[in-house]
Amino acid sequence: KNIMAAAQTGTGKTGSFVLPIIELLQNQAKPYRKNVHALVLTPTRELADQIHQNISQLSSSMKTKSITLYGGVSKNPQDDRLAKGVDIAVACPGRLLDHIRESTIDLSGVDILVLDEADTMCDMGFLPDIREIIKHLPKNRQTLFFAATMPKDIRNLAKDILNDPTEVQIGIIAPAKTVSH
Repeated sequence: KNIMAAAQTGTGKTGSFVLPIIELLQNQAKPYRKNVHALVLTPTRELADQIHQNISQLSSSMKTKSITLYGGVSKNPQDDRLAKGVDIAVACPGRLLDHIRESTIDLSGVDILVLDEADTMCDMGFLPDIREIIKHLPKNRQTLFFAATMPKDIRNLAKDILNDPTEVQIGIIAPAKTVSH
């Protein structure tokens, strides 16, 4: 089922998508090493690193392979790692588009797309990039859409890419008291 979720920053949204992805990968009869199985799009490299760290910690006893893809660092190590195969890619839109254009990533096997902090990605001007990336994904996939706020642009994007989503809203839409800025 597709999901559109709104929840405060700091409420555990990452765990809500990482744990099921890892469980699904663990229960697969064959590894997805040739293709990326799950793609997580995020607006910043800091968040990409944080999500990747969660994936690594939660899958430490498994053979799950993941990668972060973002700019500001050399692309060559990313190319080498992708060539060996990964299950989960956590990417910022700009660098992912670089890999798509250079055919260093195969997204034809993506079963799960996660848009994390979709509202921030739109605020940062990534909406055209997201739409371009989606053109390279299989139509038959599960899409999980997470945001702290749901302005009109975000709802329109969700409407365009989600088929009959289940909507979840946790609490008021503001940072949790446990988060300091």
